[in-house]
Amino acid sequence: MQSKTALFKELRSYVMLTIGLAIGTLGWTAFLIPAKIVGGGLTGIATIIFLMTGWNVGITSLIINIGLILLAMRILGASFGIKTIYCVLVFAGLLSVMLPLFEEPVVSEVMMNAIIGGILGGLGAGIVFVNGGSTGGVDIIAMIINKYKNISLGRLLLGMDAIIISSSFFLVQTSSIEMVVYGFVTMAVLAYTVDMVISGNKQTVQFFIISSKPEELRKSVIFDAERGLTILHGKGGYSGEDRQVLMVIARKNETQEIFKVVKQIDPEAFITVGTVMGVYGQGFDKIKI
Repeated sequence: MQSKTALFKELRSYVMLTIGLAIGTLGWTAFLIPAKIVGGGLTGIATIIFLMTGWNVGITSLIINIGLILLAMRILGASFGIKTIYCVLVFAGLLSVMLPLFEEPVVSEVMMNAIIGGILGGLGAGIVFVNGGSTGGVDIIAMIINKYKNISLGRLLLGMDAIIISSSFFLVQTSSIEMVVYGFVTMAVLAYTVDMVISGNKQTVQFFIISSKPEELRKSVIFDAERGLTILHGKGGYSGEDRQVLMVIARKNETQEIFKVVKQIDPEAFITVGTVMGVYGQGFDKIKI
């Protein structure tokens, strides 16, 4: 049963990776590249080469990615490497197939292309990151740094992208100060979107539950909701009665499951729920210095 569940989760992650890659590719091929906006990342480098020489963006990004994939497999593990290889191949294929479909950008306004392309690119990249993959390039470098340092992926990508976007002014003949600014707008929107997608997926909540049936609730939370908890000993301020307070830490998307369990056992339970800035330890994030 566990093997089937694990297989389903793995298949689901690959489906989500494919959806994320398709969304990101649409942002690049339908809005950014046709508008000659040089974004960041490896795709930005491939775009610069494309505008200079006309070389295929997908093939260029695939060639550059080979060395970085080997580095990711060594540092981040084989599982990450397999998903990255999948993402790189699919992304390169989608770029090669979709770019010829959009000779002109979908909208005529350059700023709108920058904003929409940044949103789609960030949404796609965020979905890929959340499901343990990467589109390669500087994303791999960002994830390696993020493994050891508490620096958001969005900020890391934005810093490296600044160098790539600025270089387009000197390398691409059709570039101008205005186009460089549009590139920075795109990357700011993209980085913010990536952070929002990732932080939304990892947002954690803290429950304090006071009930007349603490033992039943304890078992139900552990075995039905499959969440750990801590029992705190308290005393009623008015009644003076000893009480057990159940403290439960869970992901935001698990909130409804916790409420369901509590309602089944004790609909009259007193519950407080708060958003937690960070949770480190078993089952959550690792402490990084």
